[in-house]
Amino acid sequence: MPLRAIFLDAAGTLIRPAEPVGTVYARHALRRGVETNAEAMNAAFRTAWKTTPPPLHPPGRPPADDDRSWWQEVASKAFTIALGSTLEEAVMAPLFDSLYAHYARPEAWAVYEDVRDALEVLGQAHELLVLSNFDRRLRSILDGHDLSRHFSHIVISSEVGASKPDARMFEAALRACGADAGDCLHVGDDPHCDAGGAWLAGLHFFEVKRPENGLERLVEKVQNRSFSGLRSPLP
Repeated sequence: MPLRAIFLDAAGTLIRPAEPVGTVYARHALRRGVETNAEAMNAAFRTAWKTTPPPLHPPGRPPADDDRSWWQEVASKAFTIALGSTLEEAVMAPLFDSLYAHYARPEAWAVYEDVRDALEVLGQAHELLVLSNFDRRLRSILDGHDLSRHFSHIVISSEVGASKPDARMFEAALRACGADAGDCLHVGDDPHCDAGGAWLAGLHFFEVKRPENGLERLVEKVQNRSFSGLRSPLP
Protein backbone atom coordinates (compact mmCIF):
# COMPACT_ATOMS: atom_id res chain seq x y z
CA MET A 1 0.00 0.00 0.00
CA PRO A 2 1.40 3.44 -0.89
CA LEU A 3 2.09 6.03 1.75
CA ARG A 4 -0.75 8.41 2.54
CA ALA A 5 1.13 10.99 4.57
CA ILE A 6 4.67 12.04 5.42
CA PHE A 7 5.51 13.80 8.69
CA LEU A 8 8.64 15.95 8.78
CA ASP A 9 10.58 17.25 11.76
CA ALA A 10 11.55 20.94 11.54
CA ALA A 11 14.86 21.93 13.18
CA GLY A 12 17.63 19.68 11.88
CA THR A 13 15.46 18.37 9.05
CA LEU A 14 13.90 21.35 7.26
CA ILE A 15 15.69 24.29 8.88
CA ARG A 16 18.80 25.07 10.92
CA PRO A 17 20.08 28.14 12.77
CA ALA A 18 21.57 30.61 10.28
CA GLU A 19 24.48 31.23 12.67
CA PRO A 20 26.03 29.12 15.43
CA VAL A 21 23.92 29.50 18.56
CA GLY A 22 26.96 30.48 20.61
CA THR A 23 27.73 33.35 18.24
CA VAL A 24 24.21 34.73 18.60
CA TYR A 25 24.18 34.34 22.38
CA ALA A 26 27.59 36.01 22.75
CA ARG A 27 26.58 38.93 20.52
CA HIS A 28 23.35 39.59 22.38
CA ALA A 29 25.14 39.29 25.72
CA LEU A 30 27.81 41.80 24.70
CA ARG A 31 25.11 44.37 23.94
CA ARG A 32 24.23 44.15 27.63
CA GLY A 33 27.79 44.38 28.86
CA VAL A 34 28.36 40.64 29.32
CA GLU A 35 31.49 39.27 27.63
CA THR A 36 31.67 35.60 26.74
CA ASN A 37 33.48 33.50 24.16
CA ALA A 38 31.28 32.32 21.27
CA GLU A 39 32.81 28.83 21.17
CA ALA A 40 32.45 28.39 24.91
CA MET A 41 28.91 29.67 24.67
CA ASN A 42 28.14 27.17 21.92
CA ALA A 43 29.41 24.28 24.03
CA ALA A 44 27.51 25.58 27.05
CA PHE A 45 24.28 25.78 25.09
CA ARG A 46 24.66 22.18 23.90
CA THR A 47 25.17 21.04 27.48
CA ALA A 48 22.21 23.06 28.74
CA TRP A 49 20.02 21.73 25.94
CA LYS A 50 20.92 18.12 26.63
CA THR A 51 20.59 18.33 30.42
CA THR A 52 17.34 20.28 30.67
CA PRO A 53 14.42 17.82 30.82
CA PRO A 54 11.78 18.37 28.14
CA PRO A 55 8.73 20.32 29.26
CA LEU A 56 6.07 18.10 30.80
CA HIS A 57 2.40 19.01 30.73
CA PRO A 58 -0.78 17.29 31.93
CA PRO A 59 -2.58 15.50 29.06
CA GLY A 60 -4.69 17.90 27.07
CA ARG A 61 -3.23 20.99 28.77
CA PRO A 62 -0.68 22.76 26.55
CA PRO A 63 1.46 25.39 28.30
CA ALA A 64 -0.04 28.85 28.60
CA ASP A 65 3.35 30.45 27.92
CA ASP A 66 4.09 28.45 24.72
CA ASP A 67 7.09 26.78 26.44
CA ARG A 68 8.79 30.17 26.83
CA SER A 69 9.74 29.36 30.45
CA TRP A 70 11.49 26.19 29.29
CA TRP A 71 13.58 28.12 26.79
CA GLN A 72 14.44 30.65 29.50
CA GLU A 73 15.68 27.83 31.72
CA VAL A 74 17.89 26.53 28.90
CA ALA A 75 19.31 29.99 28.15
CA SER A 76 19.96 30.79 31.82
CA LYS A 77 21.70 27.47 32.35
CA ALA A 78 23.84 28.02 29.24
CA PHE A 79 25.10 31.37 30.49
CA THR A 80 25.77 29.95 33.95
CA ILE A 81 27.87 27.18 32.44
CA ALA A 82 29.77 29.52 30.11
CA LEU A 83 30.41 32.25 32.69
CA GLY A 84 30.85 30.10 35.78
CA SER A 85 28.28 32.17 37.65
CA THR A 86 24.60 33.05 37.38
CA LEU A 87 23.61 36.31 35.74
CA GLU A 88 21.46 38.65 37.78
CA GLU A 89 17.78 38.64 36.86
CA ALA A 90 17.98 42.32 35.85
CA VAL A 91 20.47 41.30 33.16
CA MET A 92 19.19 37.85 32.24
CA ALA A 93 15.54 38.81 31.73
CA PRO A 94 16.05 41.38 28.95
CA LEU A 95 18.85 39.28 27.47
CA PHE A 96 16.54 36.31 27.17
CA ASP A 97 13.79 38.51 25.71
CA SER A 98 16.11 39.60 22.92
CA LEU A 99 17.24 36.02 22.21
CA TYR A 100 13.69 34.71 22.18
CA ALA A 101 12.64 37.44 19.75
CA HIS A 102 15.69 36.78 17.55
CA TYR A 103 14.77 33.14 17.02
CA ALA A 104 11.21 34.09 16.11
CA ARG A 105 12.50 35.82 12.99
CA PRO A 106 12.73 33.83 9.75
CA GLU A 107 16.17 35.29 8.99
CA ALA A 108 17.53 33.61 12.12
CA TRP A 109 17.00 30.30 10.33
CA ALA A 110 18.27 28.80 7.08
CA VAL A 111 16.53 26.20 4.92
CA TYR A 112 18.60 23.15 4.00
CA GLU A 113 19.44 23.11 0.28
CA ASP A 114 17.64 19.83 -0.43
CA VAL A 115 14.34 20.83 1.18
CA ARG A 116 12.43 22.86 -1.41
CA ASP A 117 12.81 20.42 -4.31
CA ALA A 118 11.98 17.47 -2.07
CA LEU A 119 8.79 19.07 -0.77
CA GLU A 120 7.65 19.92 -4.29
CA VAL A 121 8.06 16.29 -5.38
CA LEU A 122 6.75 14.59 -2.24
CA GLY A 123 3.73 16.87 -2.04
CA GLN A 124 2.48 15.79 -5.45
CA ALA A 125 1.36 12.39 -4.18
CA HIS A 126 1.38 12.64 -0.39
CA GLU A 127 -0.10 14.78 2.34
CA LEU A 128 2.75 16.51 4.16
CA LEU A 129 2.71 17.55 7.82
CA VAL A 130 5.27 19.16 10.11
CA LEU A 131 5.73 17.31 13.41
CA SER A 132 8.11 19.27 15.61
CA ASN A 133 9.24 19.83 19.19
CA PHE A 134 8.94 23.58 18.77
CA ASP A 135 6.62 26.40 19.79
CA ARG A 136 4.33 28.76 17.90
CA ARG A 137 7.25 30.75 16.56
CA LEU A 138 7.72 27.96 14.05
CA ARG A 139 4.66 29.06 12.09
CA SER A 140 6.04 32.51 11.29
CA ILE A 141 9.46 31.02 10.55
CA LEU A 142 8.03 28.61 7.99
CA ASP A 143 5.82 31.35 6.56
CA GLY A 144 8.82 33.62 6.16
CA HIS A 145 10.64 30.98 4.15
CA ASP A 146 7.56 30.16 2.03
CA LEU A 147 7.45 26.59 3.34
CA SER A 148 4.04 26.53 5.06
CA ARG A 149 2.21 26.14 1.76
CA HIS A 150 3.55 22.61 1.41
CA PHE A 151 1.93 21.36 4.63
CA SER A 152 -1.68 20.57 5.47
CA HIS A 153 -0.96 20.76 9.21
CA ILE A 154 1.84 22.02 11.46
CA VAL A 155 1.82 19.98 14.67
CA ILE A 156 4.01 21.49 17.40
CA SER A 157 4.77 20.27 20.89
CA SER A 158 3.78 23.46 22.72
CA GLU A 159 0.25 23.17 21.30
CA VAL A 160 -0.10 19.42 21.86
CA GLY A 161 1.28 19.63 25.40
CA ALA A 162 3.78 16.82 24.79
CA SER A 163 7.14 16.38 23.08
CA LYS A 164 8.44 13.66 20.78
CA PRO A 165 8.99 10.77 21.41
CA ASP A 166 5.73 10.95 23.41
CA ALA A 167 3.04 9.04 21.53
CA ARG A 168 0.65 11.98 21.91
CA MET A 169 2.64 13.91 19.32
CA PHE A 170 2.33 11.20 16.70
CA GLU A 171 -1.31 10.57 17.59
CA ALA A 172 -2.06 14.27 17.07
CA ALA A 173 -0.53 14.15 13.60
CA LEU A 174 -2.39 10.95 12.72
CA ARG A 175 -5.68 12.52 13.80
CA ALA A 176 -4.93 15.63 11.78
CA CYS A 177 -4.46 13.71 8.53
CA GLY A 178 -6.93 10.91 9.27
CA ALA A 179 -4.46 8.17 8.35
CA ASP A 180 -3.36 4.94 10.00
CA ALA A 181 0.17 4.74 11.41
CA GLY A 182 1.18 2.03 8.96
CA ASP A 183 0.35 4.32 6.05
CA CYS A 184 2.59 7.14 7.27
CA LEU A 185 6.30 7.88 7.21
CA HIS A 186 8.08 10.11 9.73
CA VAL A 187 11.24 11.94 8.69
CA GLY A 188 13.69 13.33 11.23
CA ASP A 189 17.26 13.57 12.46
CA ASP A 190 17.00 12.68 16.15
CA PRO A 191 17.51 8.98 17.04
CA HIS A 192 15.55 9.32 20.28
CA CYS A 193 12.79 11.82 19.57
CA ASP A 194 12.16 11.01 15.91
CA ALA A 195 13.23 7.41 15.38
CA GLY A 196 12.21 6.12 18.79
CA GLY A 197 8.87 7.88 18.75
CA ALA A 198 8.03 6.80 15.21
CA TRP A 199 8.82 3.15 15.87
CA LEU A 200 6.75 3.05 19.04
CA ALA A 201 3.84 4.71 17.24
CA GLY A 202 4.04 2.18 14.40
CA LEU A 203 5.17 4.54 11.64
CA HIS A 204 7.77 3.98 8.97
CA PHE A 205 10.85 6.10 9.59
CA PHE A 206 13.54 7.78 7.52
CA GLU A 207 16.64 9.06 9.31
CA VAL A 208 17.99 12.36 8.01
CA LYS A 209 21.77 12.19 8.20
CA ARG A 210 23.26 14.65 5.77
CA PRO A 211 25.07 14.49 3.42
CA GLU A 212 24.74 10.77 2.78
CA ASN A 213 21.08 10.45 3.79
CA GLY A 214 19.37 13.73 2.98
CA LEU A 215 16.00 14.52 1.45
CA GLU A 216 17.13 13.66 -2.07
CA ARG A 217 17.63 10.12 -0.81
CA LEU A 218 14.22 10.27 0.86
CA VAL A 219 12.55 11.17 -2.45
CA GLU A 220 14.28 8.25 -4.12
CA LYS A 221 13.16 5.83 -1.41
CA VAL A 222 9.56 7.03 -1.47
CA GLN A 223 9.31 6.94 -5.26
CA ASN A 224 10.72 3.39 -5.31
CA ARG A 225 8.49 2.38 -2.37
CA SER A 226 11.54 0.76 -0.79
CA PHE A 227 10.25 1.66 2.69
CA SER A 228 7.55 -1.03 2.60
CA GLY A 229 7.24 -3.05 5.79
CA LEU A 230 10.08 -1.34 7.63
CA ARG A 231 9.88 -0.17 11.23
CA SER A 232 13.50 0.93 11.38
CA PRO A 233 15.67 3.55 9.62
CA LEU A 234 15.69 3.15 5.87
CA PRO A 235 19.11 1.86 4.75
